[in-house]
Amino acid sequence: MHSDHKIAVVIPALNEEDALPKVLADIPNWVDQVIVADNGSTDQTVKVAHAAGADIAFAPKQGYGAACLAGIATTAPCDIIVFVDGDYSDYPDQMDRLVVPIIEGRAQLVIGSRRLGNCAAGAMTLPQRFGNRLACFLIKQIWGVTYSDLGPFRAIKYSTLEHLKMQDQAFGWTVEMQLKAILHQIKTHEVPVDYRARLTGRSKISGTVKGVVLAGTTIIGAILTTALQERRQTKPSDRHV
Repeated sequence: MHSDHKIAVVIPALNEEDALPKVLADIPNWVDQVIVADNGSTDQTVKVAHAAGADIAFAPKQGYGAACLAGIATTAPCDIIVFVDGDYSDYPDQMDRLVVPIIEGRAQLVIGSRRLGNCAAGAMTLPQRFGNRLACFLIKQIWGVTYSDLGPFRAIKYSTLEHLKMQDQAFGWTVEMQLKAILHQIKTHEVPVDYRARLTGRSKISGTVKGVVLAGTTIIGAILTTALQERRQTKPSDRHV
């Protein structure tokens, strides 16, 4: 518990037996529940999570969003949910930066920005960097809202997350959350976080040409589709949660 707020952490993971112990070891001791959302691992990811005392959520349908949704469904009652990747590219010990603005009432959603922090050389591929900047540019042009990153390391007030009714089960999870935050007028804040190259192997998304193409088209498609749908709607946006 942090300042009388119950905190849950969801870690989407797919074959992260080497990196996961480090991720779990760096999670602050004020976190109330840690959930490893296993996305169909064929290695010892689940065994490692059990050994560390984490709860397990199973998401047999592969997809980043599917894993996140499974993790959310497994959380005990809490005030804030934090999402952190299982490949040790994020810095879990910087989690305080994400939850404090929510605890203090300054934000309902806090995004860890790799562009504002120290992103190690090689931690993000060139297509990742380009796609991320293009997505943020389009959001700025369409809605006038400035995001610097669509990074996975983020925290959100639980009641706000419920209100957003997240649906994407694949690559569009992070951008869906940020677009819905705009449409529902959610108080959003960015904080600098550091980012390093994943511990082992290659990213399931940015490590393959197919993954890069699918992620890029999904994210850009989500932005353009949301903009089109908003134009067609006549009712006013929902108020703050």
